[in-house]
Amino acid sequence: MADSRVSGNITLPAPQPTSCVILMPAVLSSQQAPAMDVCLSSAQQSLCLGEAPNSPGGWLEEEEGALQEDGTGGPPGDAHNIESSLRSLQKFVPTDYASYTQEHYQFAGKKIVIQESIESYGAVVWPAATALCQYLEEHQEELNLQDAKILEIGAGPGLVSIVASILGAQVTATDLPDVLGNLQYNLLKNTLKCTAHLPEVKELVWGQDLEQNFPRAAQHYDYVLASDVVYHHYFLDKLLLTMVHLSQQGTVVLWANKFRFSTDYEFLDKFKQVFDTTLLAEYPESTVKLFKGTLKWD
Repeated sequence: MADSRVSGNITLPAPQPTSCVILMPAVLSSQQAPAMDVCLSSAQQSLCLGEAPNSPGGWLEEEEGALQEDGTGGPPGDAHNIESSLRSLQKFVPTDYASYTQEHYQFAGKKIVIQESIESYGAVVWPAATALCQYLEEHQEELNLQDAKILEIGAGPGLVSIVASILGAQVTATDLPDVLGNLQYNLLKNTLKCTAHLPEVKELVWGQDLEQNFPRAAQHYDYVLASDVVYHHYFLDKLLLTMVHLSQQGTVVLWANKFRFSTDYEFLDKFKQVFDTTLLAEYPESTVKLFKGTLKWD
């Protein structure tokens, strides 16, 4: 989800995915949170409500069996190599939430398993993410994603970055520090040994240290991806500033969002002031809109 889920002691209303299994989290960061709808989108093929291991060591101990069971890990010897690679590449420690679920998606001909937790906005796949994945898959040749340099803002549990990686892109997935552990775990689990480019994970706090951490002279992205980063929070100006900083001539912003509040449309108006904007797709069943933006150059 977005980079700005947590705002001191302010309680932010949870974005409302479409219907399905209603679960009440014990805690949402430090806030008192309302019930959150955890949605099974049309892209999800099945749901396992079994609790996942809640420590990096536990996850990796189960990884070998999971890889062999679903057939994605190749021969038994390969599973051991993948497990070792996961251990060596995992740099961020996932947050120790009380429970995780394993959610299943199908994109680009691959089964994708995402570890999610309703205890954080940043550990849930929201409706706009699946819509953006669907668009990337259906328009991969038109978008020329092979070897494209992509940065995702507010990557959350990583579904969009995983799909972009499977489609051949060089992906940098970003979010707040507390999200990066689970994000990196999901990326590695679903892209290791099966993508041309292993995705990178970086911290990105909207509006902070942008030139220091993402210098414009050294960074050029073909696409900046964002899904459900706009909802009722107080960092929309910083979000727009971040989008502008990451965009240069030739950069395309693909922003998908479920429109819930009047502030969402206010942000869209500001977005149109600085980006040449095209509505690429609408998904009425989830009230998700997908926009293409290119920075205006006067």
